[in-house]
Amino acid sequence: MYLNVHSWYSLRYGTMSVDKLIEEAEGRGITRMVLTDINNSTGVMEFIRKCRKSGGIEPIGGIEFRRDKKLLYIGIARSKEGMKELNDFLTEHNLAKKELPDRSPLFVHAFIVYPFSMHGHPLGPNEFLGIRADELHLLYKNVTEDIKDKLLVLQPVFVSNRIEYRLHEYLRAIDLNTVLSKVAAEDRCRETDQFLMPGELEAKFAKYPFILDNTRRLLDQCRMDYPEGKIKLNRKTFTGNRKDDTALLEKLAWEGMLYRYGKNNKEAQKRLKYELKVINALDFCSYFLITWDIIRYSMSRGYYHVGRGSGANSIAAYCLRITDVDPIELDLYFERFLNEQRTSAPDFDLDFSWDEREDVQDYIFKRYGSTHTALLGTMTTFRDRSVIREIGKVMGLPKAEIDSFTDRSKERQNRDNETFKKILAVHALMSDMPNQRSIHAGGVLVSEEPITYYTALDLPPKGMPVVQWDMYEAEDIGYDKYDIL
Repeated sequence: MYLNVHSWYSLRYGTMSVDKLIEEAEGRGITRMVLTDINNSTGVMEFIRKCRKSGGIEPIGGIEFRRDKKLLYIGIARSKEGMKELNDFLTEHNLAKKELPDRSPLFVHAFIVYPFSMHGHPLGPNEFLGIRADELHLLYKNVTEDIKDKLLVLQPVFVSNRIEYRLHEYLRAIDLNTVLSKVAAEDRCRETDQFLMPGELEAKFAKYPFILDNTRRLLDQCRMDYPEGKIKLNRKTFTGNRKDDTALLEKLAWEGMLYRYGKNNKEAQKRLKYELKVINALDFCSYFLITWDIIRYSMSRGYYHVGRGSGANSIAAYCLRITDVDPIELDLYFERFLNEQRTSAPDFDLDFSWDEREDVQDYIFKRYGSTHTALLGTMTTFRDRSVIREIGKVMGLPKAEIDSFTDRSKERQNRDNETFKKILAVHALMSDMPNQRSIHAGGVLVSEEPITYYTALDLPPKGMPVVQWDMYEAEDIGYDKYDIL
């Protein structure tokens, strides 16, 4: 029955982590719900993965679309294809810096739920109206056949309890750069926007059982048909054929062997043969070839690069000129970089001059396609002491008092100050919560499938599309990054 659930990835709005959302829902016997964070799909893959691991909840992905903080509509994916439709729609507007329209396009694999205030507008086959329990009185003697099958239960979830609602108010004040008392009702959620006790939501809609039936019927049509378990999502081949990849990598590596060691270095030959066998067995040929391709382009432009990271342990990388460190001379072990027991990705850090790096990144986007390439994101959190200043500002404290609270030399004298204790209590609740999305220092993803199957894309000032999750989530989903530093 929960079509509009938000995690803390609804930045400066939602308060619950994905783990806590699942825990709260399972504790109330909820077996299906839709994660619909505001203007992002950051948490969808994490939500699906963790629900599957927990086993108690059928996860469904979606996005809540807002413009100028006003709810426009809620998108609910019927499937992986539906999630791509929603991500593509949001991405198009993010990259073009266009405002979201009043009406959603007609999706094939996704549903759209409008707030009940849109009652009276024509609805397409996959479009519905969500009605809250406190709006049911508006249906009195007014349920016509044209909307009877279109009404759904709308019970948004943003917080888990009264304490988190107060935290939500602080987050909203920080976001709006105002004091707590000036956060308007339309700029915050309702205190009732949380999971209800078992049976309570059904009881609120008991006089309108068809609304409950409509909601169940919609949820029954949703299946997040992403493959289970961790799979590799990077571009699978460089040449278009894995066998050809293997042959090309071997050709380039042995040619590089002559360049690096000459014809008669038996130790180097033995080591390269072994490394190529492991690289092929672990299906990393395309990863090496794409890295080699990036280096080939940079050298053709006369750029100087430094290959760092554990990749310096690989003689294959040395022969491909990805690195300039001789692993044999320095007695470096390939197994530290890649072995059959290691499941994490190889690690190449490619350093370029500050005025050349952007051109290299631009080449990667053009070479591998803008729909399959993106910069890696990162997430800043509420951790540093500057947050104390933000909390003090929304409490309306004078600057001098805020300054004293952020002065480490005055910690001892502030220890017994009741206002300072309150600030620290709020800070503790915020600690590690996501604050803003940003860009990773140099991570680039090259995807086999269009990347919007797994995330919508942002367009920060740098001007290149960025995924909405960080390197840790990328690895959990199945992506190995290329570091262009």
